[in-house]
Amino acid sequence: MSTTLSASTLLAVPLAPLVGSALAGILGTKFGGNRLGRAASHSLTILGVLVAFIISALTLKSVALDGARFNETLYEWMVIGGLKMEVGFMVDGLTAMMMCVVTFVSLMVHIYTIGYMEEDEGYNRFFAYISLFTFSMLMLVMSNNLLQLFFGWEAVGLVSYLLIGFWYNKPTAIFANMKAFLVNRVGDFGFILGIGLIAAYAGTLNYTETFAKANELGAMGFPGTDWMLITVICICLFIGAMGKSAQFPLHVWLPDSMEGPTPISALIHAATMVTAGIFMVARMSPLFELSDTALNFILVIGAITALFMGFLGIIQNDIKRVVAYSTLSQLGYMTVALGASAYSVAVFHLMTHAFFKALLFLGAGSVIMGLHHNQDIRWMGGVRKYMPITWITFLLASLALIGTPLFSGFYSKDAIIEAVHASNLPAAGFASFAVLAGVFVTAFYSFRLYFLVFHGKERYDQNPDAHHDDHHADAHGHDDHGHHGHGDHKPHESPWVVTVPLVLLVVPSVLIGFFTMMPMLFGDFFKDAIFIDAAKHPAMAELKEMIHGPVAMALHALHTAPLYLALAGVVVAWYMYMVNPALPAAIKRACMSIFNLLENKYYLDWINENIVARGARALGTGLWKGGDQAIIDGAVVNGSWKLVGRISSVVRWLQSGFIYHYALAMLLGIFLLMTYFVWFKR
Repeated sequence: MSTTLSASTLLAVPLAPLVGSALAGILGTKFGGNRLGRAASHSLTILGVLVAFIISALTLKSVALDGARFNETLYEWMVIGGLKMEVGFMVDGLTAMMMCVVTFVSLMVHIYTIGYMEEDEGYNRFFAYISLFTFSMLMLVMSNNLLQLFFGWEAVGLVSYLLIGFWYNKPTAIFANMKAFLVNRVGDFGFILGIGLIAAYAGTLNYTETFAKANELGAMGFPGTDWMLITVICICLFIGAMGKSAQFPLHVWLPDSMEGPTPISALIHAATMVTAGIFMVARMSPLFELSDTALNFILVIGAITALFMGFLGIIQNDIKRVVAYSTLSQLGYMTVALGASAYSVAVFHLMTHAFFKALLFLGAGSVIMGLHHNQDIRWMGGVRKYMPITWITFLLASLALIGTPLFSGFYSKDAIIEAVHASNLPAAGFASFAVLAGVFVTAFYSFRLYFLVFHGKERYDQNPDAHHDDHHADAHGHDDHGHHGHGDHKPHESPWVVTVPLVLLVVPSVLIGFFTMMPMLFGDFFKDAIFIDAAKHPAMAELKEMIHGPVAMALHALHTAPLYLALAGVVVAWYMYMVNPALPAAIKRACMSIFNLLENKYYLDWINENIVARGARALGTGLWKGGDQAIIDGAVVNGSWKLVGRISSVVRWLQSGFIYHYALAMLLGIFLLMTYFVWFKR
């Protein structure tokens, strides 16, 4: 086969979902006269994503087996001096893998949405949004320049705002989407500064041209400081990743994004928006390899996120929020791998995590539907016998999440732990402790959720708030995603459009790590996409010496701490919630101060709302009253015309038009001149 890829074929990958989105969003809504019905809208959007997935899969095959590559400009927008603004694609192993992950998970979410959003008034609009989201993410991962990357970056942020606040009559949803939007603006400010520095000092926005000048950038100092320019660039870029990939302390938007419909939780948290930051840092590896300071910063931030966000998952009672904090913790693991220069391991975990996390979110949504929209795990229990497909798929996803040997999550998570342990950076010690401790925490909160939902005594009929849901009842008497109330409150299995995506997601969640670990981590799959200075950062080289295949790695796990920490987490969760359910309440009473700290999410929301927001408001008020009103309006604008008025009033008095005034002025002038020359010039 040819080792080249067709530009027109690649262009169809992002455009197919865009066309589906436009048709559903215009012709399927009031804006276009509701010309398309529900079936036509979901069929067109699903077809668009299906086309994108098929082309992506064929592209991945060509890239992996035939060595095909693509890096061309498709459209030149403008040229400013020597700086080109263009649209183009770079397709290598990293891009091809991301294309398949994004389109496959998106396809599963589209199919699942048919059942989950049944009869919702915004049904067509929702399909338009999620297809537009898919287009935005594909433009991001396929870009070959920073301008297009930034376009995709901001587009996924914009569409996530629309999706999180999809139920715009719900105050909590509006607050959540505004929070996500504002927090991401903080990160994006750093991101655009980093892009601006690259444009200013490298003179290009193209990836290949930038990487060719990486050593020149690495030798420059940042003007006016002792910092290296490359360090400032990398930290600014990573601040963007902190916002988009929800790293501490810019993580606060992600748990609240659960206010959106469950399919969005799966799409945002599994394969698209939150992975954009991880992808970007991996893509920029030639730059990050030149700054140990930036890598240490990344290690510390990732370690804090991995461990401390996991702690928050322990005390959550909302089924979706438990999985959301799991996402935060796993994103921390990926970030730690980036800091250890194990970029391929980070991207490998991104891929495996996308499948089992999408499965967990969609499984949680299936449980919510089966329990008539109850989300509180304290009022579940015994669901296994009523929802067998949801149960087994959720269990397999949980086993993958905690790193059970032979499951996909095992290979990526254990590779991260080993890579951090092999890193020689100063922050690696703390990071190694955090990711190792996080194994127990992950297993504990994952199986706390699993046992409370699927095993034990049935408690769904004891729920004091029988209509508790992430969807409030609207004026038409049904929930926001459209499922009417049921007289029978027994749990029930979800329809096939919900369970089929669950079953299909099980396959990669269980198997993909086993079959792709060696080529992705130690083969040539990422050879043109990721650069590592092995002399300075030997983690991947040491990892290659330790790992000799998926079977050997699974056997080796029997002698390592992570397996037994995960097992301990499962056993402790089983004992506390199945054998001795009074124990958690006793621990809570004994450790109330710690519980309050976790319940208030380390008080970061309080700090943001009462210190940061009020400080910003006070600063804004000061700038408004002191700067705008007093200086600009008062001194500059009003002061200038008042000064002119006063001068003109004096001039008007002098220019009276009376001859005797002018004669008097002349006589006084002559008198003063004579006095001056007589007395001062003698």
